[in-house]
Amino acid sequence: MAIKFHNPSSVSFSGKYSLGAEVPAGARLFHVSGQVGVDSNGKLQPTFEGQAAQAWRNIGEVLKSAAMTYKDIVKVTIFLTDSRFIAPYREVRDQFITEPPYPASTLLVVAGLADPAMLVEVEAVAAKA
Repeated sequence: MAIKFHNPSSVSFSGKYSLGAEVPAGARLFHVSGQVGVDSNGKLQPTFEGQAAQAWRNIGEVLKSAAMTYKDIVKVTIFLTDSRFIAPYREVRDQFITEPPYPASTLLVVAGLADPAMLVEVEAVAAKA
């Protein structure tokens, strides 16, 4: 059985995400720790968009280490430090998650992250059937 994404018409939603993701027994699950906008040299990107893109690039590198890609993501959790970042975050995300099926998604606006200069953190769960 392949991974199945659920979007029942009886539940209202809008956006590029799925309401549920069903991973079959025996599939390989891979959890990616929260990634922030720090590059491989330890430099935090100076803008929100730069941090969001770097977080997604980091996720891509971690997935690659497990022989997976962005298409294998079944769930993401996004932490933003300001609700004004929601629209810019979605624009950046759409550069990495480019086509359906979209992963299940939760977005939270939080008071802060591990470093006050960090503006976004993204964690992911991937699965390969």
